[in-house]
Amino acid sequence: MDFTFDSEQNDLREAVRGLLERAYGDSEQRRRVTGTDPGFDEKTWSRLAEMGLLGLPFAEEHGGMGAGPIEVAIVAEEIGRVLAPEPFIEVVALAGGLVAAVGTDAQRSEVLGGIAEGTTLAAAAHAEPGTRWSPSAEAVTATRDGDSWTLTGVKEPVLNGARADVLVVSALLTGDGADGGTALFLVRGDAAGLTRTGYRTHDGGRAANVRFEGTPAELLGEGTADRTAEIERVLAEARIAYAHEAIGSMDTALRTTAEYLKTRKQFGVTLNRFQALTFRAADMYVSLELARSTALWASMVADAGGDVVTAADRARLQTSRAGRHIGKEAIQLHGGIGVTAEYTVGHHTSRLTAIDHVLGDGDWALSRLAADVTGHETVDPLGAPYTG
Repeated sequence: MDFTFDSEQNDLREAVRGLLERAYGDSEQRRRVTGTDPGFDEKTWSRLAEMGLLGLPFAEEHGGMGAGPIEVAIVAEEIGRVLAPEPFIEVVALAGGLVAAVGTDAQRSEVLGGIAEGTTLAAAAHAEPGTRWSPSAEAVTATRDGDSWTLTGVKEPVLNGARADVLVVSALLTGDGADGGTALFLVRGDAAGLTRTGYRTHDGGRAANVRFEGTPAELLGEGTADRTAEIERVLAEARIAYAHEAIGSMDTALRTTAEYLKTRKQFGVTLNRFQALTFRAADMYVSLELARSTALWASMVADAGGDVVTAADRARLQTSRAGRHIGKEAIQLHGGIGVTAEYTVGHHTSRLTAIDHVLGDGDWALSRLAADVTGHETVDPLGAPYTG
């Protein structure tokens, strides 16, 4: 398989890298930005919109650029390299992806066009307290009264939910002949009965507890068909994008660690002269490249219209293992400064941990992959099929 980018994709990567390095090349700038609400730089967000990046995967008739998963992956990786706090995946791949998958033409033009222009910040309100990464809704219910809908229940965590102009909410259909399926709704940020309590996450991002109390909502798409399959696919596409963000972060953590080993001296020699430390750095590189190739393969599967859910689970499992390995080793090989708030490797490890737990962690992905394994027999230690 050809994992190389073409000339346009390379140009995209260089353009995004230039913009983000100017914004966050100094790690102190990121700490200043994440220290105050909304947790990202509105000016940098506007520049991303001006470059067409916020409309990258959307159809041109809806204000987008008509690009695909590979281009989204390139942007996500560059975001990870500098830990840019802008919610690109959350808004574009997740919330925007749900609207693109389910919405009517009018809804797509309005919401996706606003996202692409940088004037609408959308947030996906799908996760619920006490649930583990299910594509269906349980705690938030939707009730119809004639042609109108109201929502009741709680969503948490909703990434960037306190700042969002519009929420894309999953809800369980109840009453009036509903079959209990999961539908999607649009809720405006100023809707009645909507309460949002925002807070800072450990990686410097923002999330919110969102409460609906008879909140007016607009049904996303036409009809009340169950949208679980569409939600599952969009979640998988977002997991692949997060895998690429993690790769960008791991790449920087590895490079920072390698440079430290080349310059830090102990007993009169640089640390890279100690073979055991060099072997550990080499193992970090192997983990990174295995995760990179798996994530690129998953993006190619998504681009080709293949089984994106299984591909996303494989990418999530590999990046989860690599992220834990590289984050841990980066901190340990840096010694005491690795755990300080002023040094970057700790922030990369925190972000890698956050990515591992959003939309499903590595153990969860492994259990899903294991459940699909068929055509095998249990064998006893002597190699004979076990029939007991």
